Amino acid sequence: MDYCVDLPAGYDTSSARYPTLYFLHGLFENNRSWGERGGHDIFDQLLEQGKIGRLIVVLPDGDNSFYVNSVDGHERYEDFLIQEFVPAIDRRYRTLACPSERGIAGVSMGGYGSLHLGMRHPDLFGSASAQGAALMAQFPNPLPNEGRWRFYARILQGAFGSPLNEAYFDANNPLTLAEHPEKFASLKLYFDCGDHDRYGFEEGAELLDRILNEKQFPHTYALRPGGHGWEYLAQYLQYPLMFHWHWFEQGQAGASTGGAQAGGQ
Repeated sequence: MDYCVDLPAGYDTSSARYPTLYFLHGLFENNRSWGERGGHDIFDQLLEQGKIGRLIVVLPDGDNSFYVNSVDGHERYEDFLIQEFVPAIDRRYRTLACPSERGIAGVSMGGYGSLHLGMRHPDLFGSASAQGAALMAQFPNPLPNEGRWRFYARILQGAFGSPLNEAYFDANNPLTLAEHPEKFASLKLYFDCGDHDRYGFEEGAELLDRILNEKQFPHTYALRPGGHGWEYLAQYLQYPLMFHWHWFEQGQAGASTGGAQAGGQ
């Protein structure tokens, strides 16, 4: 799999180790979207303004996988990222290889992936964020072959089967995983969505917020004015980046004093 890495200034001339943020792209994008769509520029601006510090951003190509193992077992993307890719990054780059210094973020399909992977692997990721996450609660049964349902069936079939394997979809759905927050109790969680998301994903974001509130799980959620994708991130990418940096700093402070990882928000 292809990937890009956005290294902090001075990386080549220093011996320092850095926190790592894995950023997952959206549907029909790739590992170069961060650089081509403005993510790198926003990242640099926040660094110059002192709102975040130096970290490594890792940008894997997720194809259209939804960052899960496919139902037929042919594309094992989750296994690849967790078992092979993250360890390889920790070997190849000077990372701070511990959960408190490793976060995962994403947009749209990548937001689905960051929530899914963060909730399922809190031993690997200490913080997770999502923007305009592709959160879908229920599907008509049978799934209509028209309108947005036809679109959903087409984009989901690679990961979740055709016809859609509802049981497998539900088992991987962050909305289902959120029902058991005791399984990711240590995870720091942020997500937001545009109030005019063209796919209607604000409904899923609001449902996730309600589930976590009912479970009394600490998290940060915002419904913001705007749409979907990079037009939305151009306005709001700063917020998850600052969120992750806050928890990276907390982790470093705890490590420097010999204390435990930062607690709840």
